[in-house]
Amino acid sequence: MDLTVIWAFVIAFAVGFYVIADGFDLGIGLLFPRFPVGPERDAAMNAIAPVWDGNETWLVLGGGGLMAAFPLAYAIVLPALYAPIVAMLLGLIFRGVAFEFRWRDPAHRRAWDFGFTAGSFVAAFAQGVTLGALLQGIAVADRAYAGGWWDWLTPFSLLTGASLCVGYALLGAGWLIAKTEGETRAIARRAGRPLLALFLLALATVSLATPFLEGQYWQRWFVSPGLFVTVPMPLLVAALAALLWRSLGHDNDAHPFFYALGLFGLTLVGLGISIWPDVIPGRVTIWEAAAPHSSQSFMLIGAIITVPLILAYTGWSYWVFRGKVGGEGYH
Repeated sequence: MDLTVIWAFVIAFAVGFYVIADGFDLGIGLLFPRFPVGPERDAAMNAIAPVWDGNETWLVLGGGGLMAAFPLAYAIVLPALYAPIVAMLLGLIFRGVAFEFRWRDPAHRRAWDFGFTAGSFVAAFAQGVTLGALLQGIAVADRAYAGGWWDWLTPFSLLTGASLCVGYALLGAGWLIAKTEGETRAIARRAGRPLLALFLLALATVSLATPFLEGQYWQRWFVSPGLFVTVPMPLLVAALAALLWRSLGHDNDAHPFFYALGLFGLTLVGLGISIWPDVIPGRVTIWEAAAPHSSQSFMLIGAIITVPLILAYTGWSYWVFRGKVGGEGYH
């Protein structure tokens, strides 16, 4: 365990936490049109109002950490993926503006509701496209990006973009089941099973396509010792999916969200197995992209201080705003 490995895990933790934490509130934005205008939409919005802004802290930590700890990877990835990354940031910005103005400008609430949904979709879809473009490979020559402007746009990246939207919507439905009551919860519960079926279909399609993108993916999953992971992973996914399907028909409101989190956790583990130890799959390893040892040591001091603080205030905010929420707020 050298400093480069430690920083790889720090950034992977930040990105993974962001995907899970911000995923459910982006998912609620995707589900927003399903709720009738009125208390149901207000309850859905109130369910994420105390935490959505803090969730995006992890995106800043992941992006900033990548630039500081792995500058070569940052210098290659950004030019390759400028378009989807800028689209994601614009979607997050517009979504945040719509979130605030729907309360302060009731006369145009329908327009702001549309902006909230559109911003959520653009951000979620762009994140999935970015992941797909990274997985399919980035052209690198002489330690620089060697591809074209549109290399990121492929059928596989569009597939991962759509798949992530479905996954986020599933997380959002689980969160609303856990946090709301009445018709809002009923709508989210009815959406849960169709979303789960779509998510499993998308996950299977992406999983079957991925090994053919890079030789290392095939080696990791279908050559020993990778086979010891390949065999149990689908079984674990099937078990969690069955538990989630069953929980969507029962009265325990907390279970669907945690089972959905478990499914997302398995996908993140599978992603890590596929690309490790590369930061740009098949092109650049974490050690090749790493900053100097002295820089990593200096930054690690800051990470040791800030990451626990972020975890502490995040946990505290979730604890303070625990319980059910209605159209008028928490109760």
